Amino acid sequence: MRLDPEDASPAHSQVKTEEQIAVEEAWYETEKVWLVHKDGFSLGSQLKSEELSLPEGKVRVKLDHDGAILDVDEDDVEKANAPSCDRLEDLASLVYLNESSVLHTLRQRYVASLLHTYAGPSLLVLSPRGAPAVYSEKVMHMFKGCRREDMAPHIYAVAQTAYRAMLMSRQDQSVILLGSSGSGKTTSCQHLVQYLATIAGTSGNKVFSVEKWQALYSLLEAFGNSPTIMNGNATRFSQILSLDFDQAGQVASASIQTMLLEKLRVARRPAGEATFNVFYYLLACGDGTLRTELHLNHLAENNVFGIVPLAKPEEKQKAAQQFSKLQTAMKVLGISADEQKACWLILAAIYHLGAAGATKEAAEAGRKQFARHEWAQKAAYLLGCSLEELSSAIFKHQHKGGTLQRSTSFRQGPEESGLGDGTGPKLSALECLEGMASGLYSELFTLLVSLVNRALKSSQHSLCSMMIVDTPGFQNPEQGGSARGASFEELCHNYAQDRLQRLFHQRTFVQELERYKEENIELAFDDLEPAVDDSVAAVDQASHQSLVRSLARTDEARGLLWLLEEEALVPGATEDALLERLFSYYGPREGDKKGQSPLLRSSKPHHFLLGHSHGTNWVEYNVAGWLSYTKQNPATQNAPRLLQDSQKKIISSLFLGRAGSATVLSGSIAGLEGGSQLALRRATSMRKTFTTGMAAVKKKSLCIQIKLQVDALIDTVKKSKLHFVHCFLPVAEGWGGEPRSASSRRVSSSSELDLPSGDHCEAGLLQLDVPLLRAQLRGSRLLDAMRMYRQGYPDHMVFSEFRRRFDVLAPHLTKKHGRNYIVVDERRAVEELLESLDLEKSSCCLGLSRVFFRAGTLARLEEQRDEQTSRNLTLFQAACRGYLARQHFKKKKIQDLAIRCVQKNIKKNKGVKDWAWWKLFTTVRPLIEVQLSEEQIRNKDEEIQQLRNKLEKVEKERNELRLNNDRLETRISELTSELTDERNTGESASQLLDAEAAERLRAEKEMKELQTQYDALKKQMEVMEMEVMEARLIRAAEINGEVDDDDTVLPCLPHTPPGGEWRLKYERAMREVDFTKKRLQQEFEDKLEVEQQSKRQLERRLGDLQADGDESQRVLQQLKKKCQRLTGELQDTKLHLEGQQVRNHELEKKQRRFDSELSQAHEEAQREKLQREKLQREKDTLLAEAFSLKQQLEEKDMDIAGFTQKVVSLEAELQDISSQESKDEASLAKVKKQLRDLEAKVKDQEEELDEQAGTIQMLEQAKLRLEMEMERMRQTHSKEVESRDEEVEEARQSCQKKLKQMEVQLEEEYEDKQKVLREKRELESKLTTLSDQVSRRDLESEKRLRKDLKRTKALLADAQIMLDHLKNNAPSKREIAQLKNQLEESEFTCAAAVKARKAMEVEIEDLHLQIDDIAKAKTALEEQLSRLQREKNEIQSRLEEDQEDMNELMKKHKAAVAQASRDLAQMNDLQAQLEEANKEKQELQEKLQALQSQVEFLEQSMVDKSLVSRQEAKIRELETRLEFERTQVKRLESLASRLKENMEKLTEERDQRTAAENREKEQNKRLQRQLRDTKEEMGELARKEAEASRKKHELEMDLESLEAANQSLQADLKLAFKRIGDLQAAIEDEMESDENEDLITSLQDMVTKYQKRKNKPEGDSDVDSELEDRVDGVKSWLSKNKGPSKAASDDGSLKSSSPTSYWKSLAPDRSDDEHDPLDSTSRPQYSHNYLSDSDTEAKPTETNA
Repeated sequence: MRLDPEDASPAHSQVKTEEQIAVEEAWYETEKVWLVHKDGFSLGSQLKSEELSLPEGKVRVKLDHDGAILDVDEDDVEKANAPSCDRLEDLASLVYLNESSVLHTLRQRYVASLLHTYAGPSLLVLSPRGAPAVYSEKVMHMFKGCRREDMAPHIYAVAQTAYRAMLMSRQDQSVILLGSSGSGKTTSCQHLVQYLATIAGTSGNKVFSVEKWQALYSLLEAFGNSPTIMNGNATRFSQILSLDFDQAGQVASASIQTMLLEKLRVARRPAGEATFNVFYYLLACGDGTLRTELHLNHLAENNVFGIVPLAKPEEKQKAAQQFSKLQTAMKVLGISADEQKACWLILAAIYHLGAAGATKEAAEAGRKQFARHEWAQKAAYLLGCSLEELSSAIFKHQHKGGTLQRSTSFRQGPEESGLGDGTGPKLSALECLEGMASGLYSELFTLLVSLVNRALKSSQHSLCSMMIVDTPGFQNPEQGGSARGASFEELCHNYAQDRLQRLFHQRTFVQELERYKEENIELAFDDLEPAVDDSVAAVDQASHQSLVRSLARTDEARGLLWLLEEEALVPGATEDALLERLFSYYGPREGDKKGQSPLLRSSKPHHFLLGHSHGTNWVEYNVAGWLSYTKQNPATQNAPRLLQDSQKKIISSLFLGRAGSATVLSGSIAGLEGGSQLALRRATSMRKTFTTGMAAVKKKSLCIQIKLQVDALIDTVKKSKLHFVHCFLPVAEGWGGEPRSASSRRVSSSSELDLPSGDHCEAGLLQLDVPLLRAQLRGSRLLDAMRMYRQGYPDHMVFSEFRRRFDVLAPHLTKKHGRNYIVVDERRAVEELLESLDLEKSSCCLGLSRVFFRAGTLARLEEQRDEQTSRNLTLFQAACRGYLARQHFKKKKIQDLAIRCVQKNIKKNKGVKDWAWWKLFTTVRPLIEVQLSEEQIRNKDEEIQQLRNKLEKVEKERNELRLNNDRLETRISELTSELTDERNTGESASQLLDAEAAERLRAEKEMKELQTQYDALKKQMEVMEMEVMEARLIRAAEINGEVDDDDTVLPCLPHTPPGGEWRLKYERAMREVDFTKKRLQQEFEDKLEVEQQSKRQLERRLGDLQADGDESQRVLQQLKKKCQRLTGELQDTKLHLEGQQVRNHELEKKQRRFDSELSQAHEEAQREKLQREKLQREKDTLLAEAFSLKQQLEEKDMDIAGFTQKVVSLEAELQDISSQESKDEASLAKVKKQLRDLEAKVKDQEEELDEQAGTIQMLEQAKLRLEMEMERMRQTHSKEVESRDEEVEEARQSCQKKLKQMEVQLEEEYEDKQKVLREKRELESKLTTLSDQVSRRDLESEKRLRKDLKRTKALLADAQIMLDHLKNNAPSKREIAQLKNQLEESEFTCAAAVKARKAMEVEIEDLHLQIDDIAKAKTALEEQLSRLQREKNEIQSRLEEDQEDMNELMKKHKAAVAQASRDLAQMNDLQAQLEEANKEKQELQEKLQALQSQVEFLEQSMVDKSLVSRQEAKIRELETRLEFERTQVKRLESLASRLKENMEKLTEERDQRTAAENREKEQNKRLQRQLRDTKEEMGELARKEAEASRKKHELEMDLESLEAANQSLQADLKLAFKRIGDLQAAIEDEMESDENEDLITSLQDMVTKYQKRKNKPEGDSDVDSELEDRVDGVKSWLSKNKGPSKAASDDGSLKSSSPTSYWKSLAPDRSDDEHDPLDSTSRPQYSHNYLSDSDTEAKPTETNA
């Protein structure tokens, strides 16, 4: 499973490294091409043609495998893709889409065991039978709920895509499998249905499950498959499997329809092939009883049907296993044993008919009968009829009943219809026998399909359905290595495949082009060739006069099926005439090239070649016997009647039930029964195909039925959305040597090369038959489909639907118009939505009512919509959780208030509970509530009465509706019966019409014969009339001659005979006629020679013109191919360019986002700068204020110092004054007054000082706060500046720290989890041991208690016996002691049971505590897991932020690199300037030297000093300029070195960040693995917890059962004590003598022992208290018994009664399964002698009363 749906798309591929990009660029620069030849293709490099002198249309190629250089045609060269495209999952994603690239990709995937490949919207499968590992249940669940973009190519992906589309659109879906025989179509169909049954599930009644599908597949495989030369287990029928789904997406019902069954294969089949598999399974059956019943113990030596048992023992064993599997499958499908037996009887009867054989026509004077009557007798017995009836049905063709027995089709010829006794057509005995066998098998197969549909149907409501179409593939005996011609059945299967291929073409090409035309979308598809369906037309094309029944053969073209229909009507028609007519319509014409015609003549007689799959698959057919096959065989028609009239009820009941529901499709399509609404709709559609138009007239014709069946199949699936699966044969077993070469020549073009095989491909890749694969690829036209998928807009949606679905991606439009806004102009709304989505213009297109998308665009929009929806749902969940938390908080507050209120009320209640009025109030209040409750009860009663009235009303309405429904159903049944009658009437009329047509045809034939006889007689009569006239003329001439001779002539000619003159005239006339004839003959010969010469000249000219035309046609074809190739390459380049544009568009979007973020950062920096300036100004003002306040503070300090000095001086004066003792009181008072004044002044000064100190402190605080704020602002600013430089490093370090912390936490959590798991395992082990112990203890204690109970019952019985003895004899001491011991044992047993129960309860409480601890540990682990998940999400978000930061840094790095490149360019410019400066320097130095020499010369020559000074100044100026240039050069060199250092630093930093990013990715992957392991372990813990809870529940159930058992035992024990008490009373009545004192003494000893045991600290219980009561009763009875009188005890527990009354009182308390042997009311008294502890082993013996 791939995670990224776009990883295979060239436009949206993964980010490639620089090395990969460099490798691809090098690959494309070398111009790698494929060289196509007849054995495949080879990789090579196309050499440049600029330096080569090659003729036009030639290229030079160098092969890679051997380095050979070849000059080849341009048409033989195709561009090759890069190695990264070798294993693409979608062939439509190839950069260069051509045959060789597609075949290379398929070969690479096939070698890697990747058998499934997407081909645009379709799936391509290569032989799926060899890899069962990819079809496991685990793989199924990987595809569950996924979209097509998220799934790897697989047959499960097709099923999931169809299922998802069905759920989303509520539209029927169909999956059609196409391909040759043996390519794995049926296997893929099986995996499809298994996936749907597993993933979709079924509703509650399990109508369709995986088990039922496997059983159905086994049944159909046995009865419908057989080995052929092309496939060892080939399907010999077509089927439509329909799955109906309900509203929840589960399978509600299913049905299957079958057609085109090869029923004649039972009796006759091609040489080297076998019959259906079920016959071999039945003959290998190991059930001796069944074999005896079917008379299969002794098999015949020969069988005319060729049904012989298997020879090899291992094959027999395998067949026997398959028969057992078949029986199991039939049981699973609900087929009863009688129905199975009926099937085996019919199959065995067919075998015995083949063993019986038939006589030849020459033998037995032409009588038709069986060759071996003993085998025929066995067949008749198995079919439930007599031998005479069977022979009559097969050979005499006499139908039973009084219905019309004429032929029901147009097959009947004139001579056949003339037979009034109904003997039928003139067929041989063997053909009659074969017809009966095929008819029986056809009826059996139809019955089995009906039984299967009965098991799969359901009355549940179904919403939509999914249909899987599986048909036999293309049949070509040449591919299987056979030299025979194909049969008529193989023609039918090939015709069905051609029709499905045409349906694929219509859906893929025609409908798409029509949709583009309707929506005004202009697309150029010039390279797509129009489809030619000549092979389909050659088979089924009907004429406009198809309804006119005439023997006249018109010139209108019609197909082979119609020609067979017509030739069957013509008496004496032959296959040669059929072929001549067929070739006259569809054969090659003069001037046609080979391959343009769908038909070719064969060198063999009665053979012809038909080109299937657009002329890529030529099949040779043998038409011998086709005319006899197309005629109705009366024995086949008698087979249903023979089964319906069978004497065996198991056979007749099955087929009589089907006879009542016969429809017009009987014998054509099986399985039209169904219970669901959708199944009835499909059946109605198929019936409509057979009952409308031409079908209503021709429905009985065998040939036309074939076309109608295929029409029904196509019409059924055309109403749904289609999904195509192309199954290809990787290798054909029979394709070896010459046959393969011939087929490859038919497929390949004439321009392909002939290279030596084996030298151009790797040895490991020679597993595919490339010519065979190329032929299938061309025949399916997948390349054209993929080109249209790439170039067109395969995804489209209606405007309103698109807007409603994707407006969530544009929230501003939703806010603008509202969520459910109504738009008048949908197109404008969609345009606004597309503009907001910012899609590439070439990826979408707007039509008139729809919006169209390129492949993959809609999937990306769906992914964005899912992400946006998940975000919205997350926000909604957060809001909901916040609301719930607030509500919970409010609830807690209310609970707190309620608790306080309750506490307050309880305090108040304590204060008033003793108040008398409160007591009165509490007494009166319930009475008021009683009154209120009575009123409520009355209201409730009234409501109940109203509801009852409503219920009665609804029941009444329901009954009325039920009656109406029954009445309507009755009406429907009546209408159905009337419709059946009308159909029967129509069929009868059709039969009469057929008979009338046959009579008319015979009359036409007779009329033509009579007309020919009449014409012949008329010509003969005309000849005879001419002769008579000539004779009369001669006689009249003779008579006239005699008269003339007598009168005039005879005297002149005495020797002339009579009539000589006329004879001479006649001879002269004859000579003139002969001369004229010769002259005309000569002229004609001369003209003929001239015409022949002109004809030869014209023929030469025509030959030259034809040669020129052929040459121009060849050139035209070459140019057309070249144009197509160039157009394809242009389209590939265009698509590649569009992908680059899409990538550039994405980069531009990222650039715009980066620019916006950069502008926001600049604005934020500007705001920070303004804020910093503002803070600086505020700081200056505050500093000024602080300085002024500081000055005021200093002044106040000086005032305080002055005041302090004054206070000191005043204190000194006060001391001086106080020291003067001699002063008087007046001075003292004055001094005190002054002192008080001074103190007041001091206080005032102190208050002022305090105020000043507070003001100073406030100012200091404000100053400190401002300084701290300034410092903080400065620090934050510096931190921000530093963070902008070091943010990536800090992020990396923080991520590393977090990852380390996560690792530590994960390790701690893992250790804690391991510890918890260990503790849980220990607890589970303890729990299991405790449960085992408890179960053992419970079982042991239960057994012990039951044993004690039985022993107590036995003791009671013995005590009753003792009472009976005491009536007659005095009791013995030994018996009393025995009774006492038994009583003690029962008491001890009861005490032990009570102790065991208490111990068990303690253990169960411990188990409860342990389970609670486990639950707490689980919750803690879940919290830790959720915390880890949150931390993981945070780390992932941080990693994404770091990735974005990294991208920004990379952009900065790229900008720096660009700046460096610009700087380098500037440096180069400066370097050039420097070189120029150096040159100028050298020139200046040269000039300087020249000037110096000139100065010296001038000095020597005593020139003017002023000139010398000017030259020196000029020299100094040049030196300064030179120095400036040197400094400039140094500065530029330092700048270049600094730039190089910056470049190196940036490169190192980029490498470090890349390495850090890789480390972080690896760390994240490790964390994800650990998290996944943690989830798995949590799942394991949850499962173990569920197991522990289940065990706990089982223990609780066991405990409850033990408690119930304990209670029952206690009840039994109480009953025993009651009986003991009654026994005591009885003993008291019976004991009257002094001998009873010993008994009383023993009972007293027993009571004392009990009291001693009671004093032991063993715990108290209810049973002990009851025992104590019983013992007290015994004591009281003993004390009373010492006196002479007999009375009852004080507590009344022991009363005297008779034993009989005692048992009568106990009788109602006994359980139903326990019978008391001492019940005197129901039977005589019995006494039991218990030999063991079990009361089941008691043997009653009758005693005296």
